[in-house]
Amino acid sequence: MASTSLLKSSPVLDKSEWVKGQSIRQPSVSILRCNSSTAAAAAPSALSIRASSYADELVKTAKTVASPGRGILAMDESNATCGKRLASIGLENTEANRQAYRTLLVSQGIVPGIKVDKGLVPLAGSNDESWCQGLDGLASRSAAYYEQGARFAKWRTVVSIPNGPSALAVKEAAWGLARYAAISQDNGLVPIVEPEILLDGEHGIDRTFEVAQKVWAEVFFYLAENNVMFEGILLKPSMVTPGAECPVRATPQQVAEYTLSLLKRRIPPSVPGIMFLSGGQSEVEATLNLNAMNQAPNPWHVSFSYARALQNTCLKTWGGAAENVEAAQQALLTRAKANSLAQLGKYTGEGESDEAKEGMFVKGYVY
Repeated sequence: MASTSLLKSSPVLDKSEWVKGQSIRQPSVSILRCNSSTAAAAAPSALSIRASSYADELVKTAKTVASPGRGILAMDESNATCGKRLASIGLENTEANRQAYRTLLVSQGIVPGIKVDKGLVPLAGSNDESWCQGLDGLASRSAAYYEQGARFAKWRTVVSIPNGPSALAVKEAAWGLARYAAISQDNGLVPIVEPEILLDGEHGIDRTFEVAQKVWAEVFFYLAENNVMFEGILLKPSMVTPGAECPVRATPQQVAEYTLSLLKRRIPPSVPGIMFLSGGQSEVEATLNLNAMNQAPNPWHVSFSYARALQNTCLKTWGGAAENVEAAQQALLTRAKANSLAQLGKYTGEGESDEAKEGMFVKGYVY
């Protein structure tokens, strides 16, 4: 049976939207300091050790999401992005329509999570690149989300290969992800760390590998600098593929070879789950690539956190009509089962519709 966790976006949570969680607990902090009066022989700098009281729960949540056959249904779109989904089937972007669609997608048996960043804005001093905002007030917001039932969070930042990427943009992306991750863990939420390498561009797969290698190294350097517990995070990276406009396409086997090679170079085995984003790939392409990466055992749970690559056929099947809900849910279940099999390395691709093979890349797509 396919099993999927839920990632949702909501800057202000209504209590009716979440299963009631535990009472909020403030994380405890243990600090060890060395000073000249008590430890003359010690190094002159202070040593601080953090230990969140949520540590065991963070590890348990991460392992629950990163369990065999399981992945994430990413339905954390902003209202504007959800409006694009609805517009594709001729529906108005209203709260009622958004609620009807999201109710169609999930109803029970989920681990709830929430998107906590506040979107991308221009990065001054860069080559028309972006940075992700939302650190202000994040601690108090995260505490409230935990109290209302959320158990993981997501923060998405992007790196553009055609625009460089500049060293400034890479560092800003990595630092923001690291601060978010530390704050999330301090408040009981497993952080999904998402350094997306955009598909835009004509570059080949080797250039993607080169850039991703730098970005992932920077991200994990700053995660360590911020004392983030790797056992209590999930990584949501892009697969290593050619740019969407590159004339030379890669096979699933090539994508798997490049991506797994990069994971082994950059990602500690203590990270429980690698939940890939689809980033504009077709439903079938994203599933085939994931399946190719699971043909042999990996140090991590290698799975999916797909939005469009799980929802596209479902959305078109529904079309906003109540009488189509059951058929749309079946379409979603079909895709969830396909990706569940791919996580286990058992997906064959048999019986897929032509619609599921259609690419979904949109140049310059804004979430």
